[in-house]
This record gives sequence, C-alpha cells and structure tokens, in this order.
Amino acid sequence: MKILALSGSLRAASINSALLRTATRLAPPGVDVSVCTVVGELPLFNPDLESSLPTSVVRLRAEVAAADALLIANPEYAHGVTGSIKNTLDWLVSFEPFANKPVAVINASPRARHADAALREILKTMSATIVEAASVTIPLLGAGISESEMAEEAAVALALRQ
Repeated sequence: MKILALSGSLRAASINSALLRTATRLAPPGVDVSVCTVVGELPLFNPDLESSLPTSVVRLRAEVAAADALLIANPEYAHGVTGSIKNTLDWLVSFEPFANKPVAVINASPRARHADAALREILKTMSATIVEAASVTIPLLGAGISESEMAEEAAVALALRQ
C-alpha cells in the first residue's frame, strides 16, 4: 500500500510535518508512506492554468494518482485550514484520480477542531472517502516533544501505526 502524506504547514519546525515524517518511519512492512514535497511550490490555484499545468501541479497530481490513500495533517489558522492545504486541494478538485481516494486526517491539537471540521467538509465535497478509524487527534501542541521522540512516545507511535 502506498500512502501520500500532505502537510498543511510550510514551517520548517512544523509539528504536523514532523508527525507525518514520523509516520513514514513507523509504517509497517508493505506500507510505504511518503511526504509530498511540492505543497510549498504550487502556484495559487488558477483555472486558466489547467490547459498548461505548472510542473509542480503535474508532480502533485502524479503522486496523488500513484497513491492508494492520503494522510493529511493540518494546523488551524484563524479557525480554518491553512492556505497551503486549501490551495493544494483546489488543484485536485477536478482531478478524477482524487475522487473516492481514502483519506485519513491527523490533528496535532485537540483545540484545532474548526480546521479539522473544515478540512473534512472540503474533502467530502471533493468526494474523498474519509477513513474515520485512521483519523486521529494526537495532542502534541505544547507537549515539548521533538520529532525524534515522537516515534519513541508510546501513545504517538500507537496512534500512527493504527
């Protein structure tokens, strides 16, 4: 199984991105989790570019098409999803291989319920299949845990493996 992980944060020290990188290390045999690296390279969504897609959009769509499922971690900004994840999803709105794609949503903060709800609504509107059993909140915001410690922290490791 091939899982593509998308982070809604572009921060170098993002806890959401760290959580996704930890998921790549904890993936069981037979499951390949890779973090998408083009999110920050995507131009702002513009339907006029559909006839001649930018290289970063072509790469995003190829990675999504090749994935069996998606894993999304997104922080909350002003009670909503980040512009980067919204822009990424906008580029996938009319992309047929995205429809019915299984998606799990990871939330690194129990307080980020507005963004979590907004992200789920966007994904449902785009015809994604949200895998509730794999969508979890892992309370890391303010926990002071480093990325290297995430894999060693039993609760974090268990949540990611499940």
